[in-house]
Amino acid sequence: MGQLVSDVKNILDYRDEKRDAESARQKILSEMAADEQEKTNLVKKTLASQRAKYGASGASGRSMSTGAVLRRLKTETEQPYNEKRRANAEKLKKTQVKRPNLLQSFLDKFDDLLS
Repeated sequence: MGQLVSDVKNILDYRDEKRDAESARQKILSEMAADEQEKTNLVKKTLASQRAKYGASGASGRSMSTGAVLRRLKTETEQPYNEKRRANAEKLKKTQVKRPNLLQSFLDKFDDLLS
């Protein structure tokens, strides 16, 4: 009877852990979406600002040097967000919940009964 209670407890604990993990995944995914939107807005703002400076000085954004500067600015602006995305992806991997192996538990109990 104790094994049955233990198995039921394992199932209920698994269900709760799975629900908590899903909640954590949803929170991480919503943070990632917000970060992505913030990154997009910041990159657009940075590039527009630099293009405006080039335009005011009479340089066009099509030249090789200004194009390189704009690409560098974009990369530098995206860098912290890309690192944060990698960290969040690692967090998502860690939210996995291990499923209880009830069949193995049953077989172990069955072996104990036969012995």
